[in-house]
Amino acid sequence: MRITCPLCGERDRREFYYRGAALEAPAEGGSLEAWHAHVHLRDNPAGPVEEWWYHQQGCGSWIRVRRDTSSHEMLAVQLASAREDL
Repeated sequence: MRITCPLCGERDRREFYYRGAALEAPAEGGSLEAWHAHVHLRDNPAGPVEEWWYHQQGCGSWIRVRRDTSSHEMLAVQLASAREDL
């Protein structure tokens, strides 16, 4: 699988650290049930998902990736600091 870093260009997946689904966390002070659901009770859809990746062996940037889990096709990539919808 290849990931295109916005700063470094296309790289092998092994340069990156997978952080997980790009989901909104419960509000600060949220209930234990809300945090339990956020951490442990996630959907595992076949199709487009948004994920966090860290370019560990490159520029050190956090990126947000929209990827199709069925084909591993990269649909969109942006720096995490961009804070725009993919």
